[in-house]
Amino acid sequence: MATVFPPEFAALEPFADWAVPTEKARYAKRIASTMDELDTFYNTAFPLLANGTEYLQQVSMEGISDEDKHLLWLFCALVTVAFPVEAWRQPKVPDTGAAAIDAVLEPAI
Repeated sequence: MATVFPPEFAALEPFADWAVPTEKARYAKRIASTMDELDTFYNTAFPLLANGTEYLQQVSMEGISDEDKHLLWLFCALVTVAFPVEAWRQPKVPDTGAAAIDAVLEPAI
């Protein structure tokens, strides 16, 4: 069976669908998710963040493997869900109605 992440991060495999390359797609996934789904993702990924950060700091962005790129994207998704999980307890930003902000430029990987 093919894996999405480096072997050290096998616990994240059930969340492979969070490893998306753009902020807009991560935000859309967050909005489409329930709080139970966000909590489950957060509670699994957050404890691995320190090791993941240390691991990714050793990775060269030039020639980055697909597994490492997916890990990086997954931790970007963790950032996208952290505040809704920790503070708002809802996927949407409170009191914003239909307001939205779209990134016009994504970081290059």
